[in-house]
Amino acid sequence: MPEHLRTLVVILVLAGGTFALARAPACAAAMKDEDFLRRRNVWFALTLAVFLAHNFWLFVLFAAVLLLLALPAEGNKLALYFFLLFAVPAIDAEIPGFGVVEHFFAIDYLRLLSLAILLPAWLALRIRPEAEPFGRSGADKLLLAYLLLQFFLQLPHTALTEALRRGVFYAFTDVFLPYYVASRAARDRAALREALMAFALGALVLASIALFEFARHWLLYAPLDGALGVDWGMLNYLERGDGLLRAQASTGQPIILGYVLAVALGLALYLGRFIPTRTLRQAALALLAAGLVAAMSRGPWVGAALMVVAFVATGPKAVPRLLKLGAAGLCVVPLLMVSPAGQSLVDYLPFVGTVEAQNVAYRELLFDISLGVVLENPLFGAWDFLQLPVMQQLKQGEGIIDVVNSYLGVALASGFVGLALFCGFFLVVLVELCGAMRSAGERGGEPYVLGQALFCVLVGVLVMIASTSSLTLIPVVYWSIAGLAQAYARSRVVERAEEVAPQGAPHEFA
Repeated sequence: MPEHLRTLVVILVLAGGTFALARAPACAAAMKDEDFLRRRNVWFALTLAVFLAHNFWLFVLFAAVLLLLALPAEGNKLALYFFLLFAVPAIDAEIPGFGVVEHFFAIDYLRLLSLAILLPAWLALRIRPEAEPFGRSGADKLLLAYLLLQFFLQLPHTALTEALRRGVFYAFTDVFLPYYVASRAARDRAALREALMAFALGALVLASIALFEFARHWLLYAPLDGALGVDWGMLNYLERGDGLLRAQASTGQPIILGYVLAVALGLALYLGRFIPTRTLRQAALALLAAGLVAAMSRGPWVGAALMVVAFVATGPKAVPRLLKLGAAGLCVVPLLMVSPAGQSLVDYLPFVGTVEAQNVAYRELLFDISLGVVLENPLFGAWDFLQLPVMQQLKQGEGIIDVVNSYLGVALASGFVGLALFCGFFLVVLVELCGAMRSAGERGGEPYVLGQALFCVLVGVLVMIASTSSLTLIPVVYWSIAGLAQAYARSRVVERAEEVAPQGAPHEFA
């Protein structure tokens, strides 16, 4: 049996078991059972299609038809989007053109989801009277200014068709649609909770697959691009330390997997209050945490730890709970230092570990060289910075320059102006989110805890992207989380507690 068919069987078993265990608590907390079953069936159909198509374009065609057929029955399009977001790797290929047009645009699974699910949601939201028009909020204005700046900066360096493709079409599908739909679609708190639960369910499946990959030293999605006839360049075997495989599941890179699971772990701090039994709550948190460990990515470990600390610090009885957390940490440290197993674990930790210390040296060199480039082009950066001679010393063994810092990437390409717009967008979102939290009632109540979880996740995300470039799922997730924070802050989901549907009732989204 070909390897990609053997891995398909394993994926179906792992996903089937995870969905079976998660069905009852998910439906008790946020979803109608028929919605869960429909979304689960679409997840399985997409997975079967990508492994059995044996041709990338056949998969794209089938997936597009499947998503369009599933859409009319879907009352919460954002929940459907999040549920399916991690089902298939973001393998891409260019749609060939003709004549003077070499190709129309590159299509991957993420862009396909955006076109098939988020585009119809955007069209519906534009005619919904209560949906706030884009450009009304300060965050909207900063995002629009940032996208316009990116478009105009690339015009002198690329053909007009390429500038339109990247600066308009890709910006619309990859940035605007995830942010806009996430920020406008929620009509009540229960609907927002359903979308968050869908994200967490998709991440739980990722975590179960990651644990299997880590334990068996077998990347389940690695044969997929070859089976589809596409050379994606990701899904490669990566090890850390003494031959430990870094899991990646469908995300394409271990750090992306860790990033997604850290976000899901932060959201689970809110969602867990709706799961009926303590055992199931703890099992879900343990699975997400174990998957995060299996990714062997230290940046997401830091982000997840920061989310937990921030959640405790912004919750009720913050000082005594922080003291207890600190005391527990101090008790663990001596145990780690005196045992061989503990010392081995310390070697993998960020800041104090010794495993792959050369990565720290590379990041320091990257920062020093990039800062020099930015200071030479302070206002608008150097769009072609990757071709600059000074940057060539950063080439790695694969012949690429890995800008493992999203903020540096923004500053290099668009200078301090672009960086100010990028950071200013998230700062405004955080400020509005904090304002909404202050008006959400007592700490510990559901309205407050929802905002608290979004705040902690967004802060953790902003820390994590300082250690990775914005690849595939990473920007999709941070634009979406920022949109959800805007939904909380501006769409009155906090104030409309009396309108929240009971558990199991339909929740309206666009």
